[in-house]
Amino acid sequence: MKTIKAAALQLEVQTGHVADNIHNAEQLCLQAIEEGARLIALPEFFTTRIVLDQQVYDSVLPKDNEALRMMTGLASQHDCWIGGSMMVADGDEVYNRYYFVEPDGTVHPHDKDIPTMWEAAFYTAGKDDGHFQTQLGGVGAAVCWELIRSQSIQRLSGKVDLLMTGSHWWTTPSNWGWLFNKMSASTAQYNRYLAENAPVEFAQRLGAPLVHANHCGYFETTSSCIPGTTAGLKFRSHFVGHTQIVDANGHILARRHGDAGPGIVTADIEIGAQEVTRKTADNFWLPALPQILKASWYQDGLWGKVHYNRKGRQAGLDAAKRHELI
Repeated sequence: MKTIKAAALQLEVQTGHVADNIHNAEQLCLQAIEEGARLIALPEFFTTRIVLDQQVYDSVLPKDNEALRMMTGLASQHDCWIGGSMMVADGDEVYNRYYFVEPDGTVHPHDKDIPTMWEAAFYTAGKDDGHFQTQLGGVGAAVCWELIRSQSIQRLSGKVDLLMTGSHWWTTPSNWGWLFNKMSASTAQYNRYLAENAPVEFAQRLGAPLVHANHCGYFETTSSCIPGTTAGLKFRSHFVGHTQIVDANGHILARRHGDAGPGIVTADIEIGAQEVTRKTADNFWLPALPQILKASWYQDGLWGKVHYNRKGRQAGLDAAKRHELI
């Protein structure tokens, strides 16, 4: 077993402000390094939050980009390992790509397997297993709802000594009226439970320590759109947060709630595979999902995929080309 000090970042990311978001992430990374961390987790989508806005398409980056250079520069200069995700154009598609970078400059990519809800309007599904062989041993990457699908356990089982994860996990809308709020109160509570416990159970199912970064803050987007259009319902909500570091048995070593705002948590972890303490059933979803979450998953996912194929893919590819010229 190797003991290392880990840090997980909680960010309040702004829509489309890529340079500012990278700078803010870098400053928190430096704070973590000053506190002795040599393993740092950035959230999913740390370069922009994902809402239905042209600025998000404009934030798609090429493979060689300023966010990745920030990560590799810090890793090399401070002898540390850093992971986090961003939207990246590669070939003729856009992916939600998680990068895990090592001090020697090695870069390991993982593309999220299935976009969550309206995220499908911005990128397509990945096909890799998210397993990296590194100086630290076997590292597994997973982002957001990958943590609650059995196929993520299947692709990483028996391969990992460390799990690097992050989320962009929101809750139910606050602006759909008192009746909806009353009817969805239990769903909102359960959604928070899922977000807070998914990293714990993921670590238990794979028998490896886990470093989980997250978002905080409020946002507005459009949801429940009619396929083929951008006509839908205004959706005001906030990110759940709950950044945390978990040991291989699922014990939370450090955490930061969403209402605490941006910041970091640190803890010493023991890297190395240990006995699995939670069994995994052969179901698509690891936990039971409420019907309203399933409905949102399928409806927003269908709309998003149609929009990506019609407009989103090309908008992202065009943006990545513009970033190459900067």
